[in-house]
Parts: sequence; C-alpha cells; structure tokens
Amino acid sequence: MRRRTRGSRTGQRGGRSHRRVVERDQCGAVSAELVIATPLLLLLILGVIQFALWQHAEHVASAVAQQGLSVARLQGETAGAGKSEAQSVLGELGPKLLNEPSITASRGSVTTTVIVSGRTESILGVFSLPVTATASGPTEHYTKAGGAP
Repeated sequence: MRRRTRGSRTGQRGGRSHRRVVERDQCGAVSAELVIATPLLLLLILGVIQFALWQHAEHVASAVAQQGLSVARLQGETAGAGKSEAQSVLGELGPKLLNEPSITASRGSVTTTVIVSGRTESILGVFSLPVTATASGPTEHYTKAGGAP
C-alpha cells in the first residue's frame, strides 16, 4: 500500500490556502505594469514617427537640391535661377516639412552646387532633427566641333 502525504497530489505544500495568498499578493500587478508600459510604448511609437518624418524630409531636400542643380548647371543660367527653382519645388513638395529652410546655390566654371538645409517639424515638441542635402555636378559648356570651350 502506498502512503500519501498531504499536498503530494497537487505538488504544493499547504494545498489551496497557499495559492490564495499568492493570488491576493498579485492584485493590481497588471494595472501597475500597464501604467509603466503604456507611456513607454507611446514614446517609442512617437519616436518612430519622428524618425520617419526626418527620413521623408531628407528625401524631399535631396529632390529639391537635385532639381535646383539641374537648372543652375545649364549653359546660360545662373546660380540664382537654380535657387529660385529649388525654392519653387520646395514650395510644391513640402512647404511646411522643413522649418527655417535655407537654399544656397553656387556656380563655378567647373562645378555647380546646390545645398538645401533646414530642420524637421517636431512631433514631441522637444527636439527637431537637422536636414541637409547637397547636389553637385559639372557646369555645362557647349563647344563647336573641334573648338575649345
């Protein structure tokens, strides 16, 4: 014959009374975890959105700089024409995407460069990330066949 000891069937000492004490001690644990985890989760989501906004602003600034360069480097055009084209494109693509936008264009005899910079809109109101895009290319010069530039 086998001898059974108290609590051997459940594998616990003290049976059900021990289980009730443990359950009572954990009352409100889920609420406390939720109070801590929810703000952290929201902060993480807002951080992802801020990063996505910064990436979008980088792409728009790059497109604006490329478009300004495509005009400024043409023969017969000026750096001012490239800058005004870049400002026009920025007004169409994202007029409120960049805070304090700055567009500079320079045209040399060999190279033309357009630089677009600014800051992204802040989601959290704490910080805004800087955005800078540079487009550079050769200045166009047309020559007659067999002639010098």
